[in-house]
Amino acid sequence: MLGKKLVTAQKRGETRALCLGLAMVACSMMMYFFIGITIVPSYTKSVWTTETVCKLLKATIKDRDHCSLSEDPEDEDVFHYPCLEVWVNVTASGQEVLLYSTEDTLERNPKCFYVPGNSEKPKEVKTRIETIASNLKRYQTFPCYYDPGGTQTNAILSRLYPLKGLLFAFLWPTLLFTGGCLIIVLVKISQYVSVLSAWQ
Repeated sequence: MLGKKLVTAQKRGETRALCLGLAMVACSMMMYFFIGITIVPSYTKSVWTTETVCKLLKATIKDRDHCSLSEDPEDEDVFHYPCLEVWVNVTASGQEVLLYSTEDTLERNPKCFYVPGNSEKPKEVKTRIETIASNLKRYQTFPCYYDPGGTQTNAILSRLYPLKGLLFAFLWPTLLFTGGCLIIVLVKISQYVSVLSAWQ
């Protein structure tokens, strides 16, 4: 009687462990799919692949030339923010180009270095832009990225998804997938050993 209970408990434990392993594998596959349709396309589309050094030429906050978060200039629900225009000299090519914060900044507003989020307050945005301008003027030279193919004649300060960030994004689903496969393999080995022992 006790032996039957132990066998039943063992089978339940194996079933639960097997379900856990399969769930971990399924979750890792969903994470791979999500990364594959969001982060990977953004990484591959970016042409700013080569890191170089940029030397600041001019950082001007154009208070009179405000930029808007909305394409409709008559929209009263959105605020206008000061436009920070940054010109740099790219050391690798020797060209004088506009500098943007990220790839996304250029797409949202090609006139300004920084584009705030929709939820940010106007006073906070103004303070942040002033801080960015003073930091750029303080350091003068800093790492940046440019397009070696010449498709884009500008530079960005940082990439949205650098190679390290992409590898880090793949790290967690890989660990989850490995753990799930390991659990499944251990359960199968345990089942095989149990059958072998019973047969002997």
